Amino acid sequence: MITRYGRGSNLGPQLRRIVKGAGLEPWPKLWQNLRSTRQTELAEEWTLHVVCAWLGNSQPVAMKHYLQVTDEHFERAAKALQNPVQQAHARARTGSQHEDARAEKTASCGSLQRNATGCEVLEDVRLGVTGLEHSP
Repeated sequence: MITRYGRGSNLGPQLRRIVKGAGLEPWPKLWQNLRSTRQTELAEEWTLHVVCAWLGNSQPVAMKHYLQVTDEHFERAAKALQNPVQQAHARARTGSQHEDARAEKTASCGSLQRNATGCEVLEDVRLGVTGLEHSP
C-alpha cells in the first residue's frame, strides 16, 4: 500500500507527522496500536485463524499482544444483561441456594426431554483427592 518508501524504511516518524498534521495526538507504539485495532476489528467478523493468516501472526501471538476488549464489548454485555427476554427465567430467591439450584435443574430438564432419551436431576457428587493425581 505504501509505495513511496523503500523496504526497511522507518515510517514511524512520517506517520507521526501525518497524525500531528491532522491535529491529533499520536498514540504511543503507533504501528502496534494500529495493528492491534485492526486485528480486533477483523476478529469480530472472521475466524481468528483466517485473520492471523492475513496479518502474518499466530493465534497465541494475536491473543497475547493484539486482541483487545473494547468499550463496545462492555456495552453489548451490559445490554444483554438488561435485556428482559434474557431475564425471563430470573426470579426472586426465596429458598436456599441448594433448593433453588435443584428447582432450576428440574425446570430446565423439562425443556430438554423432547431431545433426550432420559432426563433426571442428578445429585451433587463430591470426589476426594485420591485418584486425581497426574500419572506420568
